[in-house]
Amino acid sequence: MRRIDIGCSGWNYADWRDGVFYPRGLPARDWLRFYAERFTTVELNTTFYRLPRREVVERWAAETPAGFTFAVKVSRFLTHVKRLRETGAHLPLLLDRIEPLTRAGKLGPLLWQLPPTFRRDDERLERAMADSPPGLRHAIEFRHESWLADDVLALLQAHNAALVLADRPGGGQLRGDEPTADFVYIRFHRGSRGRRGNYSRTELQDWAGRIRRWASRREVFAYFNNDWEGFAPANAWTLQTML
Repeated sequence: MRRIDIGCSGWNYADWRDGVFYPRGLPARDWLRFYAERFTTVELNTTFYRLPRREVVERWAAETPAGFTFAVKVSRFLTHVKRLRETGAHLPLLLDRIEPLTRAGKLGPLLWQLPPTFRRDDERLERAMADSPPGLRHAIEFRHESWLADDVLALLQAHNAALVLADRPGGGQLRGDEPTADFVYIRFHRGSRGRRGNYSRTELQDWAGRIRRWASRREVFAYFNNDWEGFAPANAWTLQTML
């Protein structure tokens, strides 16, 4: 079995406090340490909205144990404003800010979440992957159905980029099932069988079976994005114990 990393999309949520996930009275400055004692990875969503200062990233690296991994969501400036144009000019700024994670050996895949109105453009995707420095891993979350085509999947395979398996109700046609890289990247947006977006135990059991199959040949990263009411850490913990 290859390595399986399961976590959440972020850790800094006010409704996780007071015993929901974080113990009552635990100060926010200690939340990442507490989180990293229970999970081996986290998806950084803050980088989508604004670039963190290097000293903040250095603190994140120092507060997490060896082997902990940060997946990093690429800035919306690149995915939503530039729409994959000029990545060679703008991606280095993000990479500079998160360099402490690279130096600590804690940088996981870069997550590129494209807007739902962004239709297929093979040339832009090819250029974005080609302009990326070597040694990085990329996971692409398409949200327009035009991208799910054999030629696009072949392009991802050529760059060892993962097609994000995005689980959301009503979005099955955008989920995909065939891995395109030597790792699998899953985003759990919202459960369909539990209440209010929570994942039911049977849903998680189904996913555990799929993850075991993929992990026989590939590393797996899985993140829960249903952060409200503390569902994400509870679902991540349950899936982690199943595996």
